[in-house]
Amino acid sequence: MVLPDQNITMWGIALLLNGLLIAMAQRLPLLTSRGWVHAGILGTILWGCLGWRGWVAVVIYLVLGSMVTRLGFAQKQKQGLAEARGGRRGPANVWGSALTGTVIALLIGAGLGSPTLLLIGFAASFAAKLADTFGSEIGKRWGRTTVLITSLRRVPAGTEGAVSLEGTLASAAGSLLMMLVMAGLSIVTSPTAMLVVALVGLIATLLESLLGALAQERVTWLTNEIVNGLQTAWAAVLAMLIALPLGLAG
Repeated sequence: MVLPDQNITMWGIALLLNGLLIAMAQRLPLLTSRGWVHAGILGTILWGCLGWRGWVAVVIYLVLGSMVTRLGFAQKQKQGLAEARGGRRGPANVWGSALTGTVIALLIGAGLGSPTLLLIGFAASFAAKLADTFGSEIGKRWGRTTVLITSLRRVPAGTEGAVSLEGTLASAAGSLLMMLVMAGLSIVTSPTAMLVVALVGLIATLLESLLGALAQERVTWLTNEIVNGLQTAWAAVLAMLIALPLGLAG
């Protein structure tokens, strides 16, 4: 992946394009009004540090996540399992999903570390988050038997730490899909790196369910957004730790 030169012109273009695009996208039912502002900040950073490919990858993540959230939305509303605000994401959702990716993008833009290794971490963070969204939204609606990941005791859909076969398969599909997006944009290029990203995306989602079962209802500050941030962080770190001994650091 060819990274952009870091100069005032590049960042000016990034700011201008994101301002125009966010202004045109305001009516789309993806984000709240404040969510769009924060998405503009995120988009500017991604474009400035990674160029259009990094920006497009995250836009595709947002669209795919919003689409799967709306699957069976009416039924999830009846069951009290639907996302708030009609599925529109706010600032906390934006940064819960993308803070890890943003930090990695800034490290790449600053020339710190191996870009190849950091891009694997970047890809894994979004693969994990899309896996989580796919698993949660599909599992809540179509999961036939929902069990607690720690004890396999049957629990109602939507319980923190609950998993189902359908939701787990959906998580695997979400991670694979996000990996294919990253590969298609040349953010990850080697078959081994692609495999690492796809597997780590699923593993990180299962670890997120484990954290939810063990701690989320016991620790008051452990909100969904913080859990999302932790999930994407350990996905990125795990992917890079696996990639290092495999010689994928570039």
